[in-house]
Amino acid sequence: MPRRQIRVTGAAEAPLRAALRALRTELDVPEAFGPQVLAEAERAAREPTLPAYDATDIPLFTIDPPTSTDLDQAMHLSRRPDGYRVRYAIADVAAFVVPGGALDAEAHRRVTTLYFPDGKIPLHPPVLSEGAASLLPDQTSPAVLWTIDLDADGRPTATDVRRALVRSRAKLDYESVQKQLDAGTAEEPLALLKDIGLLREQQEVARGGISLNVPEQEITERDGAYELTYRAPLPADGWNAQISLLTGMAAAELMLAYGTGVLRTLPAAPDGAVGRLRRTARALRIDWPHHVSYAELIRSLDPHLPHHAAFLQECTTLLRGAGYTVFRGGVTPDLTTHAAVAAPYTHCTAPLRRLVDRYASELCLAATAGEEPPEWVLAALDDLPKRMAEGTRRAGTAERECVDIVEAALLKDRVGELFDGTVVDVQEREPTVGTVQLESPAVVARIKSEEGAGGLPLGERLRVRLTQADPGSAKVLFAPA
Repeated sequence: MPRRQIRVTGAAEAPLRAALRALRTELDVPEAFGPQVLAEAERAAREPTLPAYDATDIPLFTIDPPTSTDLDQAMHLSRRPDGYRVRYAIADVAAFVVPGGALDAEAHRRVTTLYFPDGKIPLHPPVLSEGAASLLPDQTSPAVLWTIDLDADGRPTATDVRRALVRSRAKLDYESVQKQLDAGTAEEPLALLKDIGLLREQQEVARGGISLNVPEQEITERDGAYELTYRAPLPADGWNAQISLLTGMAAAELMLAYGTGVLRTLPAAPDGAVGRLRRTARALRIDWPHHVSYAELIRSLDPHLPHHAAFLQECTTLLRGAGYTVFRGGVTPDLTTHAAVAAPYTHCTAPLRRLVDRYASELCLAATAGEEPPEWVLAALDDLPKRMAEGTRRAGTAERECVDIVEAALLKDRVGELFDGTVVDVQEREPTVGTVQLESPAVVARIKSEEGAGGLPLGERLRVRLTQADPGSAKVLFAPA
C-alpha cells in the first residue's frame, strides 16, 4: 500500500541537509555495505543461480519513475478468448542471495530500503538492486514469473508461478504511458493496462476495497524560499498498482490453500481514527456526509486539488495497524485479510526493496509445485513478522521525522505569521495541546494554547500563529492567535 512520500528538489538548504544527516545517525541507519557483503554481491552478480525455463520470448515492459533503476516488476498483458492473461515477472533475489551468507545477514539487518528526501538507503548493494537483479531493459535476468488468467470481468480463473529467465524490452514511465493511453497510440500489451486496470478497480469497489491515490509531496526551492506542492498520481499509476495488488492477492490465496505462508494483514480501523479523519475533512472543507462511507469518499476525491491531496495524505494513518501474520501446518490464522484490500493479501512484488517478499515468492513457488518450502524459508518464518515490524517501524519513524524536518524548513522564515487552520486532535489529559491542520500550506503540526487560555476548540476553524519552526529540532509549533 502507498506510503506518505516527500521529495526535495532544487538546491537544498544546509540546515535541512544537516538535520537529515542527524536523523540518519539517530536511527542508526546502516549506510555503507561492508567489504564482505560487497564482495559476495559482486560474485553473485557474475554467477547467479539461473532457472532452466526460458521465457525471454515474452516482450515484458516495466513502468516506474524515470530515474528508477531498482526495477522489481515487469509485465506483459494479452487477450484470451474469454478474458485476459497477466504475466508478471518479479525479480528473483533468491537467485543471488545465499541463505546464511553475509549478504543474507545484511538484508535481515536492513529489512527494507529506506527513503529520505535527499536519497535512499538500499536493502541490497546497488550492484544487485540496480544492476544484475533488477529487471532492466535488454538484460536477461532470473525472475519469478506469475501467469494469472482473468475472465471478461477481471476475476482470476487460474494462477501459475515458476522461475524463469526473462528479458524486459522497454522501461516506461507513468507520464509517457498515460499520454499513450490517452492518445490511443499504445500497442495492445500496454493498452490493456487501462482495460484490465479499470476492471480490477471495479472488482475492488465490489469487494469494498480502497486504493489511496496518495500524492507525492514535493518541497521545491524557488528564489531562496521553499514551496510545498503535490505530484498527483495519474490513472496509469493506479492501473499499474492494480496488477501488483492482483498478484499479492493471488499469492495469499495460494499460501492459504497450501497451509503455510505469511500474509500482510490489517484489522478494521477503530472508530477514533475515523473520527479524527472526519475532523480533518472539516478542516480541509471536504464534505463528508454521515451516510457516505469512507470508501465512497476516497473514490470521490481528486488528488489534483490541494485540499483533497492533503486529506489523502492523512488517510494513510488508517494503515498503521498493518502487520505480518505467519501460519503453517494448515492452521488458518484468525485474521487473514487486509482491511484496505478487503481480501487476503501478501507482499511479494518488491523483493529488491523489502525482505519479506523473497520469502513469499519461495512459499508460492513451493505451493504451486506441491513441494516443501526450502529449509531456510521455514527456519526464518516465525521470526519474520517481528523483524519486518522492526524494519517497518524504523521506516515509519524516518518518514514521520522527515515530514517534520521538511515542514520545519518550509516554515522556518514565517515564524510569527498567521494561518487559517482547524484543530483536528486534542490530548485528553492535556486539552491545551493538540494537532492543527492548516489550510495552506498543507501542514499538520502541534498546537498549544497559552496557560490560562482554556482547552483547544476541537473540530473548529481558527487563526493560528506560528511560534516555532526549526529544522534542526524538527519542531513546528503553533498557538491560537
